[in-house]
Order: sequence, then C-alpha cells, then structure tokens
Amino acid sequence: MSAAPPIVLLPVGTDDRALDACLGALEAGTPPGTPVWLADDAQAGPRGVAVIEAWLARTRLQADYTRRERPIGEVAHLDEMLRACGAADVVVLSSQAQPLPGWLRQLEACFARDAAIASATPWSNAGEAAAWPRLGEINPLPDDPERLAAACAAMPPLHPELPSAICHAVALRGSARQRAGGLDASSYGAWYAALIDLSLRMAGLGWRNVLCETAFVAREEEGMPADGDMDALATRWPAWHSRLAGFLMDDPLAAMRTQLQQLYEATPVAMPQRDLFGETRGKEE
Repeated sequence: MSAAPPIVLLPVGTDDRALDACLGALEAGTPPGTPVWLADDAQAGPRGVAVIEAWLARTRLQADYTRRERPIGEVAHLDEMLRACGAADVVVLSSQAQPLPGWLRQLEACFARDAAIASATPWSNAGEAAAWPRLGEINPLPDDPERLAAACAAMPPLHPELPSAICHAVALRGSARQRAGGLDASSYGAWYAALIDLSLRMAGLGWRNVLCETAFVAREEEGMPADGDMDALATRWPAWHSRLAGFLMDDPLAAMRTQLQQLYEATPVAMPQRDLFGETRGKEE
C-alpha cells in the first residue's frame, strides 16, 4: 500500500452483540493510531450506539463515527464512504467480523508486494472461497486466535488469485477502485454482490483479486446477497457462477489450507490466551 496507513471502513450493522465483539477484536489486533471510520446508515439501535460510544471513549485507534438520519441502503452508503476516501487505500471490515492479530499489517504487506493487486481478502472460517479449514463451509470460530494468527504469518506470501473479493474483510487499492468506478447501488442491494461486481470490473482492467494467506479475519456467518442480486450478477457476468463453481470443485487452495493446518498444529499455544470474541468484554462492561 501507500506510505499512509489504510483507512479501515466499518459499516455499522444492526447486531450490537456482533459489533461489540468486532470492536474488541479490532482494538486488540490493530496497530494504535490506525484510522477507523464507523459509518452508521441509521442501523444501530440504542444498545449499538452505546457500544460504539463506550469503545470510542477508550480506543487507541484514530476512530470516527458518523450516523445518517435516514438510511439510504447498504451499497449506496458504502459507496459514499469509498468516494469520501478518494484515492486512499481502504480496508472494508464487516461489523460481524473479528480480525485476528496482525491482520492489517499483513494486508498492507500484501499490497506492497505486487502493485497489480486491486483487492486482498484474508482467510476466514466463513469465507466461501477463502474459507479455512474447509472450503466453502461455515467453520467454527477459531479456538486460539493468536496461535492461528501466528500460523498465518508464517505462510509463504504467494497471494493466489481468487474468483472475486469476499466481503468479510477486503483491502481495496484506491487507484484500482477509482479506475473501475464506484459501486453499483442501482443494480445491487447488498455489499456482498456489489463487491463481486467491483472486483470483476477491476479484473477486467488488468488488476488482481487475491488471497492474503498471511492474514485471518473470523466471522460467525457468511455475507449474503439481497433479493435479485445473483440474477443481476448472472446477467452482467454470465461466466461468474460457472467460474466460482469450478473454483470450489477444483479447490486450487487445498495445498495452502493443508499447509496452514500444519503450521497451526506446530505453533505453540499462546499463554495466556486473550479473549478476542467478546465474552470477557461483556463482563467488563
């Protein structure tokens, strides 16, 4: 990436429990001073707003929070965020995600290795084509996040191609994003589908959408398309569904997932293990 750190964009959702766990993991696993923008499309309820305010009062990150009076829709709202960031590199993080330690540094390093990379997606337990340990499944949340993060950091940084970027967490290069244009809020209702469309447009311009195999961002559930999104993708990108199906059947990342499993098993258990998934945070608050 560029010399300036990427901006972490976190569109706020309605699940205050997931948001609490996300902010706790973000705080624990992200360098102090990292710019973070929590943007609320009038989604958070009173409990969610309280979670955000409590986190803002103690965070070491350079965080800002904005809230719209009325919602404009997930894709349109995120498009506003991306346009406001101009040519800056960003990382869009789901408010249901839980990044593991070192995640952002690894995404930065991924971009620095290859200027042709437009998007970098980390592993996830619920990451579809980037899922670990089993492809295309919603695997359990990691038992030992620090141990898994260390195993990921030991992976050779080869950054293989993915069919598209995936929405649990994705680094987007500003120059590639601007060349491809904004998100298509008129065709897609969910960030899940709008990100696929954006990454395919960037690929059409010669950029790469890759796996950052040295980083991991957990998530309890996979992202989902809105009604009509998959039909819109099929109309605009007729080869998309067959390409994704071929990737899932051929499983080109099988050797990498096995290697990560072996590294994880060989990595010592972290002692004491920090809880990144919200259980202790809820007790403290």
